[in-house]
Amino acid sequence: MDIASLPFVDEHAEVIAAEAEDIWRHLGEVLDESFSRPGIAGYARLVGSADRTASGPRPLAAGSTLPGFRVVAAVPGRELVLQGTHRFSTYALVFRLEHVGLGRSRLRAESRATFPGLAGGFYRRLVIGTGGHAVGMHRLLSSIRSRSE
Repeated sequence: MDIASLPFVDEHAEVIAAEAEDIWRHLGEVLDESFSRPGIAGYARLVGSADRTASGPRPLAAGSTLPGFRVVAAVPGRELVLQGTHRFSTYALVFRLEHVGLGRSRLRAESRATFPGLAGGFYRRLVIGTGGHAVGMHRLLSSIRSRSE
């Protein structure tokens, strides 16, 4: 899948008082913890996700999986690219880290997705249109910031 060809959904960012290498470690830990919560694997099965369990190398590297996602690229301290697919959507989540000053870095999370068909459109309204996706991304980035600072 060419991630750049997926339509842009949104981007969220946090400036964190930490170096990118430290944030990188916490990014992987928070993703692993967040996606190992009860019900996440069941949800991945319910919607027919291609990847339904956490597996592969840790820290996260190309080939690692989380429920709903597969790591397709990992450049420690710089970029983590997750992609996934299920019966209602094909999607990607790209985390990018950039140095913004002494002991400060910006963590950006870019979401891209396509929602084919009538069911996909309904799913988009349910996940994106209600603001649920934005709330989830904000919580995820806040958790990474809190752990990193």
